[in-house]
Amino acid sequence: MITYIKATVSDAALLTELSRAIYKEHYLHLWHPGGAAWYMDEYAYAGHKIKNDLIDPGIEYLFAVEKDVYLGYMKLVLNATLPGYESIDALEVERIYLYKKFTGKGLGKEFMQLAMAKAKELNRDIIFLKAMDSSQEAIEFYKGLGYEICGSMQLPMPAFSLMKEKYRAMVIMKREVD
Repeated sequence: MITYIKATVSDAALLTELSRAIYKEHYLHLWHPGGAAWYMDEYAYAGHKIKNDLIDPGIEYLFAVEKDVYLGYMKLVLNATLPGYESIDALEVERIYLYKKFTGKGLGKEFMQLAMAKAKELNRDIIFLKAMDSSQEAIEFYKGLGYEICGSMQLPMPAFSLMKEKYRAMVIMKREVD
C-alpha cells in the first residue's frame, strides 16, 4: 500500500538525495557537459535550498512511500502566481518526480489528485504547472487530467546556458479547481 507523507525539515538530506537520484534517471540528456551537475548541486537541489523550501510554509513536499521504499515526491507552491492570471488564487505543482521503475503505475495521477485536494482545502481557483514542450507524453498526461495549455516560456539565459537549446522551451498548463 502506498502512503503519502508530508516532508519535514528533518527530511532535507533524504529529499536532496532522492531529487538527485531521480533527476539522473530522467534528465541528464538535457544538458551539455557540466550542466546537470550545476543544476543539481547549485541551482535546484543544493542542501540549503531544499532546507529553505522545507522551512517555507508556502511550499509543501509529499513523498510517495511503499513499505519504507521512497518511490518519488511532489512539490507544491501553495500560493503561487500564474502570469496573466495574477488576480486569481493559484497553487502550482512545481515538480513530480518518480523513479523510472514506478512510472506508469498511476502515481502521477494520485499526486495530481492530492494537489487538487490541497487546492480545494486552500480555496484556490486554479492549479498550474510547467512542462517541457518537448515532453509530449507529459503534456498529454496533463491534458487527460483536464489541464489546458495557457502559455509558454523559455528557461532564462544565461542561467540555463548549459542546457541544450531544444529543451529550454516550456508550456504552462492550468486547470480550474473543481
